[in-house]
Amino acid sequence: MAKELEAGILRPSSRSGATMGDRAFKGVGDLIKLLPTGTVFLFQFLSPLLTNAGHCFPVNRWLSGALLLVCAFACSFACFTDSFVDPSDGKLYYGVVTARGIWLFSDPGAAARNDLSGYKLRPGDFAHAALSLLVFAAVALLDNNTASCFYPALLVEEKTLVTVLPPVIGAVAGVVFMLFPNNRHGIGYPPNGTAAAEKSAK
Repeated sequence: MAKELEAGILRPSSRSGATMGDRAFKGVGDLIKLLPTGTVFLFQFLSPLLTNAGHCFPVNRWLSGALLLVCAFACSFACFTDSFVDPSDGKLYYGVVTARGIWLFSDPGAAARNDLSGYKLRPGDFAHAALSLLVFAAVALLDNNTASCFYPALLVEEKTLVTVLPPVIGAVAGVVFMLFPNNRHGIGYPPNGTAAAEKSAK
């Protein structure tokens, strides 16, 4: 993970013509690669600070709640993003999938030059978003610091549940993702050269 983050943050972009927005989204994609792992990593890094290691004051609960919402949104939102390489300029563009195709974050002209109907919203996107959110919720809401902050009695009364539930949900979600893989390459899933070429040819 550390090498991936270092490569994504420190390595300069090879596409000199890319806009600042495209570079920013590429950096975010490298940072939160393999969702929800990246989001859980961010949560576990900030949670002890914002919860005061489980010894919460009211302000800690507000800050922790905000962190939970932001991370949960990141897990779900990434499942509704995709990217493609414009054959005319070779640039990688990110966007949000819609019922008609993909709405690009930058350069609407690239959408006009290409048929992006193959990127339209699918029922599987909602399933992947729900599973990603479920995995994050299981790990984050049963985290020791979070539980101590919001519902400390749970740690005492349901120790087995707190210990067993996250890996069980993670295993179930992993099997579902393996059987029904997500072939989108949005924020958090940067495409490799082969995948990008295949999708651009469609």
